[in-house]
Amino acid sequence: MNAKELRDKTPDQLREELASLKKESFNLRFQQATGQLENTSGIKAARRNAARVKTILNEKAAAAAGDA
Repeated sequence: MNAKELRDKTPDQLREELASLKKESFNLRFQQATGQLENTSGIKAARRNAARVKTILNEKAAAAAGDA
């Protein structure tokens, strides 16, 4: 997932994506705590993707506020 793909989505789609990324992040942290996580880089990737989605959402909100 890159920023270009995210900018094409609507804010509702971005919120859904953010919710799924937060759920994925929780599941990965839970697996790490129980010792079942093999690939620890997934935690970092999920956090970065969530931050990327939040950034795009904030950009869209600022653009909407500037237009109004």
